[in-house]
Amino acid sequence: MDRDEQTKRSDISLNKGSVWGLIIAITLIWGYAWVLMKASLDHMGPFTFSSFRFGTGALTLLLIVWIARLGLPPKRYIKHLIIIGFLQTTVVFTLVMFALMFVDAGKSSVLLYSMPLWSSLLAVKFLGEHLSRWKIAGLISGMLGLLTILGWDIWLGQNIEVIIGEILIIISAISWGIANIYYRLNVSDLPKLQSSAFQMLFGVLGIFIATLVMESGQPIIFNTESIYYILFTGVLASALCFTVWYVIMSTVDMVTATISTLLVPMFGLILSSLLLNEELTIGVITGSTLILVGIVLSQITYDKKRTEHR
Repeated sequence: MDRDEQTKRSDISLNKGSVWGLIIAITLIWGYAWVLMKASLDHMGPFTFSSFRFGTGALTLLLIVWIARLGLPPKRYIKHLIIIGFLQTTVVFTLVMFALMFVDAGKSSVLLYSMPLWSSLLAVKFLGEHLSRWKIAGLISGMLGLLTILGWDIWLGQNIEVIIGEILIIISAISWGIANIYYRLNVSDLPKLQSSAFQMLFGVLGIFIATLVMESGQPIIFNTESIYYILFTGVLASALCFTVWYVIMSTVDMVTATISTLLVPMFGLILSSLLLNEELTIGVITGSTLILVGIVLSQITYDKKRTEHR
């Protein structure tokens, strides 16, 4: 037994370089996906693109589930997966894609990745988790960051559509946070790959309905660029990256895995500035820094507490 444990530990230590390579790769892909999501609006409506993206992603994940022989989830989970799909996929990405018509991609990624802050607040109410002083400090820092990003625009006389778009993205982050809590309460014992595949399937059905209602008959431009956007965000950013993410979560500790997601908005801001010529204003930089500091503080204290109980 001891030798087996030593072998496993040595395997993990030998694979650390590969694991971090995967972390950087998927967060870079997720950050780059924000650029493509914004660029896709030149070819089709926001809901139409989300339908193509998550339809492709769901089919890819279902194929992986079939190959892995996981099968259908038990009937008792179906209702919960529908609710999670609605909150995590339908609500989040219909609102985000609509907001991207008015809000820069880099700023949008920062606002959406305020999700861990909302999850922490909701965890206190519904999971009975305790807010330490450091976690409270992290939440305050994150909230100040949100107010800095929004307040800067208001004081500069920003277009009301931009402000509304930013608020919609914050609502998306809250919806994502609610989905996380609901998952912990109802679906946490289901295989993660299976739950991800079926929540995405149910979620994309909601996006299809929104597309039919809001964008039926609107023009769609299919060319090399738009097909590339759909395949990249659907197969790589949605299906493949989430599959790799589960591998990472089973290999490294939760602190490392969670903190690594902070690279996503950073890559989103940098790539949006480089590829879309979006301006990195003082307000965005200051607010983004405060949000990232807040997320780091809240997640580190949370994981340390979990580790102590183990």
